[in-house]
Amino acid sequence: MRVLVSVIDDKVDPGSTDRLPVISEFNERLIADGYWVFAGGLTDTDDAAVVDNRGEQPVFTDGPFVESKEYLAGVWVWEVPDLETARRLATEASKACDRKIELRPFQ
Repeated sequence: MRVLVSVIDDKVDPGSTDRLPVISEFNERLIADGYWVFAGGLTDTDDAAVVDNRGEQPVFTDGPFVESKEYLAGVWVWEVPDLETARRLATEASKACDRKIELRPFQ
């Protein structure tokens, strides 16, 4: 099963900024164990833009879709055998990056 693993940060109480070595080590384990598909960190929400082309003309809006104290800071995509493995890895990921993690299986 393939899962989207969202890294959730908090503008009020952000995670540690010195976690890159620990995250890199965790990523190396994901690769070695065959779970890694993709990963990437995201820039600040100030860099976001929303595009809505459902009407007559496209509408472009600077900033995030929803203003919130919590925001998407990065993602992983993992290929795992089951949800139990995904939850175990998410527990490790949360510790590694010092942030909350959201798991969502792909359809």
